[in-house]
Amino acid sequence: MKNIVLIGMPSAGKSTVGVIIAKNLGMDFIDTDVLIQTRHGRLLQDILNTQGAGGFLEKEEEAILSLACQNTVIATGGSAVYSEKAMKHLKEDGIVIYLYITMKTVNKRLRNLKTRGVVLSKGQTLEDLYREREPLYEKYADIKLDCSNNSIEDTLEAVHCQLASLS
Repeated sequence: MKNIVLIGMPSAGKSTVGVIIAKNLGMDFIDTDVLIQTRHGRLLQDILNTQGAGGFLEKEEEAILSLACQNTVIATGGSAVYSEKAMKHLKEDGIVIYLYITMKTVNKRLRNLKTRGVVLSKGQTLEDLYREREPLYEKYADIKLDCSNNSIEDTLEAVHCQLASLS
C-alpha cells in the first residue's frame, strides 16, 4: 500500500490522527518531527533557538529525504512544504492529505507556540505564517479535508472515506 502523508498547520491533528490511522489500517507510523528530535538528540525548539529557521529546515529536509518506506502513515511537520525536494520525495510513494483548519481554529488549538517548535521568521506572526503556507499545502495536496470543526473521530472518518473512494 502507498504511504499516507499528512500535511497541514501545527495543531491540525497530523500526529494524533496519523498514529490512529496507522493503527486502524495496520500500517507503520512516522512523525518527522520526532524523527528529527531523535536524530539530533534535541527538542525541535532547541534546534530552532540555536540554528535558526534555516538550520531547522535543512534538518527537516534531510530527515524526509532519508525516508525509504512503504505502507506507512507519515505525519510531517507543518514546515515540510517549504522543501520542494522533500515533498516530491513524499509524493513518489504516497498520497498527500492536507488537514486544513481555519486560522481561527489554529488560534484556538495552538497554545504553546514558544515551545512547540514552530518555524517562525523574525517578526513573523502566526497569521503571516498561515497565509504563507496555505498555498503550499494546496499545491502538494492530493486530498484536502476541512478539519476545522472536526473531532479526532470526525477527521478519522473523513480520511477513511477519502481513502476508500480511491480504492
